[in-house]
Amino acid sequence: MATYCLTVARLQEINQEVYNFLSSAGAKYGVGFWKPGSGIIHQIILENYAYPGVMLIGTDSHTPNGGGLGAICIGVGGADAVDVMAGIPWELKCPKVIGVRLTGTLSGWTSPKDVILKVAGILTVKGGTGAIVEYHGPGVNSISCTGMATICNMGAEIGATTSVFPYNHRMRTYLEKTGRAEIAALADEYSDLLVPDEGCEYDQIIELNLDELKPHINGPFTPDLAHPVSEVGAVAKKNGWPLEVKVGLIGSCTNSSYEDMGRAASVAKQALDKGLKCKAQFTVTPGSEQIRATIERDGYSKILGDVGGVVLANACGPCIGQWDRRDVKKGEKNTIVTSFNRNFTARNDANPATHAFVTSPEIVTALAIAGTLNFNPETDYLTAPNGEKFKLEPPSGDELPARDFDPGQDTYQHPPADGSSLKVDVNPQSNRLQLLEPFDTWNGNDLEDMQVLIKVKGKCTTDHISAAGPWLKFRGHLDNISNNMLIGAVNSENDAVNKIKNHLTGEYGGVPDVARQYKASGISWVVVGDDNYGEGSSREHAALEPRHLGGRAIIVKSFARIHETNLKKQGLLPLTFNNPSDYDKIRPDDKLSIRGLKSFAPGKPLTAVLKHSDGSEETLQLNHSFNETQIAWFKAGSALNRMKELQH
Repeated sequence: MATYCLTVARLQEINQEVYNFLSSAGAKYGVGFWKPGSGIIHQIILENYAYPGVMLIGTDSHTPNGGGLGAICIGVGGADAVDVMAGIPWELKCPKVIGVRLTGTLSGWTSPKDVILKVAGILTVKGGTGAIVEYHGPGVNSISCTGMATICNMGAEIGATTSVFPYNHRMRTYLEKTGRAEIAALADEYSDLLVPDEGCEYDQIIELNLDELKPHINGPFTPDLAHPVSEVGAVAKKNGWPLEVKVGLIGSCTNSSYEDMGRAASVAKQALDKGLKCKAQFTVTPGSEQIRATIERDGYSKILGDVGGVVLANACGPCIGQWDRRDVKKGEKNTIVTSFNRNFTARNDANPATHAFVTSPEIVTALAIAGTLNFNPETDYLTAPNGEKFKLEPPSGDELPARDFDPGQDTYQHPPADGSSLKVDVNPQSNRLQLLEPFDTWNGNDLEDMQVLIKVKGKCTTDHISAAGPWLKFRGHLDNISNNMLIGAVNSENDAVNKIKNHLTGEYGGVPDVARQYKASGISWVVVGDDNYGEGSSREHAALEPRHLGGRAIIVKSFARIHETNLKKQGLLPLTFNNPSDYDKIRPDDKLSIRGLKSFAPGKPLTAVLKHSDGSEETLQLNHSFNETQIAWFKAGSALNRMKELQH
């Protein structure tokens, strides 16, 4: 408890001006505000807002967490959420539906997390793009409501629009336990509408027998590299991945339920009973104030602390890089295991040499105790201080607290009856908050002789485009956070990170620095990228920053859904090669023109003209997915600009 209080107090002190802004904005515009310490928004949604059949839009890629309650919850960029809040129709290209049919029953060391880890291995990080994943079949009933939420939450890692489970008795019980018995009764009344239609057809079917499913661990560096826990040690040896587990981290929005903490505590207690503690560092992140208070009341926090764990604040924390890690130096090769959802390079600790693996909380706990990846709790033995060999029993944990949830501290600020006379609190001298200025409108001409800022090689997630961690303190200040633009992307010219050629000076510099020089000189620029560009978080800054620093187009082999829409919203042109091999034709020192904008129309390709430094030229076809409304955004300079136009 002391660790929790100190951490939240520190957060309050560091971020007070941001909290004041959010609190004052909520009060002025009649919106409730969950104060610091409340928890991760996805947990708050599950505990308070989501219900079977509702459709919710959230500004985070893990919004689909609410699918664990039979809700259609879709992650979008902030500008899309503005549409919803302003009462403007929100649009989405009609998704396909992937069906995952579950049979059998979860048991032993296998957990709900293993379902999505297995599915991620099957579909890969882009296999769910443009699709809703609908879980169904008799195996669903063996999964708790919060377990279903875990599966839906991590559906973001396969690019899915959202994921959803059919309404069942596990959801009803969760609703009742969280004070929503009336909603549960209503859902029971209309339960036939909250399950798959009889005879419905899917665009793709995956069959998964839970009786045969084994505990999994995915990684490193990508959440779809799936391994059974029984095999990961051998794979690590073969690939030269560090076997020693330096840190185990449980919690996050993906796996911080009462059941998760109970199962982890049951593993920890077995070790403690034999006199063992964790060999690795061990951290615990409750997902909400309600979970923190309840696991403290019921003794789970003490067990996890006694085995060597440190309870962090109710927040995303290390999952999104807010981790002041000091046990290894940057560049030092090491392994961590987490129950988080993402493990992209440098995401958790800003160290590109950290090999991060994702798995269930109970497996994280077991590996933190053993201190090595080369440990399978189903078959391997631990050694007690007295020399006794013993094997961990499969974890157990109550799905929900027998004594109901302890709500903990009241952290919700209700909006006033009338806040129209209130003022939003923003200090003009702040380096954390900055009011947005409108972007410039399209000048009516084609985009000529733009410089290729960077040709990105390989995976480029929103973490590569706009890093998290310490940068998140600048989320409210566009100019400051733009200093992280594309600093994690690999430059195809030299395989370097944040080192590109400035074609004005001939010297090499950081990506944001060069972009700023181009902008100051009146030079527009483009970014060229690979497949599934913008995978990962819904981070709107990954679109705001290129626009702010003078970017006009992002040309890639393919986009992740949310990022493509975010780019359109900010007046940028997200374009794809008609022939993916045309990526190879673009040289880092090219000048690139985009033509056909005067007749820009849905379904009509644009043309790119490449001017190489040797004087030769090439013409490429570029495709787009703009509709009429989105083309109006481009012409107005952004979706917000277009909204303002429509007010007049």
